[in-house]
Amino acid sequence: MPLTRRGFLASLAATVPLAVIVRRAHAAAAEYVQGDPATLDALALTVLPSQLGRAGIAREAAAFRDWAAKYKESAELVHGYGTSRLRSTGPTPLTRWTAQLDQLDADAQRLRQRRFRDLSAGDREQIVRDALKGERLDRMPAVVDASHVALALLAHFYDSPGAADLCYEAQIGRQTCRPLAAQANKPRPMLKVLEK
Repeated sequence: MPLTRRGFLASLAATVPLAVIVRRAHAAAAEYVQGDPATLDALALTVLPSQLGRAGIAREAAAFRDWAAKYKESAELVHGYGTSRLRSTGPTPLTRWTAQLDQLDADAQRLRQRRFRDLSAGDREQIVRDALKGERLDRMPAVVDASHVALALLAHFYDSPGAADLCYEAQIGRQTCRPLAAQANKPRPMLKVLEK
């Protein structure tokens, strides 16, 4: 009896541990996002606050790519206050997110005959809105729990010290160390972003 593709994949899965396959898939997805960042950068321009300016949005997109590339499955997490239950990170979400970036590009090609990165801001926004139809949008998920790459990008930014600074228009520096003597001082106002 000849070996079918399904039979071959089943025998391969039996010989190669699943963890190895997942690690390789994550590495390939990270390489893809690092090697061709234009779709993710265009998505960042679409969903992140325009007050960041183009340079700030590019920095946030790069920080998200870096976070995604360094994600480790089964890494131990800090346990919550008042509990000793140990938790660890789940499977990499990056493989799902790269497929969604490809889908944004495919939707742009289908609807506008252009790549997602080459669309106008309004057309990109409409494609992202259509992609998010049916998603739960009543709260900001944790980055790893985001069901779509657009939500993950937003969640990553809003979990950053820069988001708190932008929200309050002050140099708060959340999650950074300040000397105790400076604790009573009011945060300095942020310089307005002039670049567009």
